[in-house]
Amino acid sequence: MEVTFLGTSSAVPSKNRNHTSIALRIPGEVFLFDCGEGTQRQMAIAGISPMKVTRMFITHLHGDHILGIPGMIQSMGFRGRQEPLEIYGPPGIHELHESIMKLGYFTLDFDIHVHEVKGGTVLEEEDYRITSAPASHSVFNLAYCFEEKKRPRFLREKAIELGLKPGPAFGKLHRGIPVRVGDRIIKPEEVLGSPRRGVKICYSGDTRPCESVIDLAREADLLIHESTFEAGSEDKAAESGHSTAREAAEVAASACVRRLILTHLSTRYKRTEVILNAAREVFPETDVADDLMTVEVKADDSGSSA
Repeated sequence: MEVTFLGTSSAVPSKNRNHTSIALRIPGEVFLFDCGEGTQRQMAIAGISPMKVTRMFITHLHGDHILGIPGMIQSMGFRGRQEPLEIYGPPGIHELHESIMKLGYFTLDFDIHVHEVKGGTVLEEEDYRITSAPASHSVFNLAYCFEEKKRPRFLREKAIELGLKPGPAFGKLHRGIPVRVGDRIIKPEEVLGSPRRGVKICYSGDTRPCESVIDLAREADLLIHESTFEAGSEDKAAESGHSTAREAAEVAASACVRRLILTHLSTRYKRTEVILNAAREVFPETDVADDLMTVEVKADDSGSSA
């Protein structure tokens, strides 16, 4: 799966950094985490079709995280979308949707389902789950966590030894469904290997360092954490409900994540070395996101990711 940073600026966009949005591409779906102004244009440059977006996850209702939603919805309508769109967000997301539907004249041939989130499990599907936790910002903000459900490896030779022939029965067993061979029931655990850990990705939204994000991101393969300020600006960060690069790195270290990527940078920083170096002093596996940067995240056979 791939993570593409569509916008990496904080409240004000710059020549090189658009408002916040992150695309997560998994097989058959694209998820958007936040949708700042200009997101659909960034998607066009990145080669990601808005028509593939099935779900949006909004961290909070500040303008730099939501003002791209109206244009995105109307563009979907212009292109003839018919599949439903799911939008998840904090309290107030229903009122936001109602306001969006009153902006200008347009028609939609698809349904929009809006879900209010306060924390906990957001949704659970066969192949993944998404959970959330309140973070610490100047307004209510949600951090989100995507976790892949990776099935144990199917032991083909073992299945054949038990009398199974390659075919639909293999798939049923791999999905956890027992099958009958003659007068015997073969259970999934007889032909499945050890459990495997899937990919885990956590996105903080806008936040101060806090235990809820640390807990949510525990042992994540990738933590995407805001870094609005450089180290030494802790007072400014605390006053505005944001984090410094060093503080974000401390969160990553406390959560024992494998990799940290910093985003939501203030336009005052024309060069990112000061941000990156301060974070790497605490957490070496740190990078700073640039607009349109894509990162591949995948799991290997041992359950680790890269």
